[in-house]
Amino acid sequence: MNEILECPVDQVMVNENKARVIAFFVLLMAAAYLLTGYLYLIVFLIPDFLLRITRWAKYSPLSLLADVVISQFNISNKPTDRAPKRFAAGTGLAFTILITAASLFHLNLVSIVLTGILVLFAALESLVGFCAGCYVYSILKTFGLLAGHD
Repeated sequence: MNEILECPVDQVMVNENKARVIAFFVLLMAAAYLLTGYLYLIVFLIPDFLLRITRWAKYSPLSLLADVVISQFNISNKPTDRAPKRFAAGTGLAFTILITAASLFHLNLVSIVLTGILVLFAALESLVGFCAGCYVYSILKTFGLLAGHD
């Protein structure tokens, strides 16, 4: 089966290395939640993801922290299209909302599985630069689940 991988594109460039640093922070927070059960670690991510999918991305605490890390460690700028990173942040937002709801309704196994998936995707992005969001986007588009996206 010969599938074509598609990613959303908006022709606005962002720093891929910054996105990877942010993903590393998400990885740390989600892993810490798995280890401690401290729900506020996940709840904190909800407004952060929300800010990063809107025009207020520059106010995201994780984005601001990533700027400090990039400056301190002199990490280079690696331009990439913003849309896949924004789509991945939207997916992260959905996951954190579902994790929070599952936890509040004492669906512990669901919460653990969803957090494990979030950890996996954040690890892939931050450690090896693999954006699973493009694959999720392609699957959703194949099944016609993305209204208004071509």
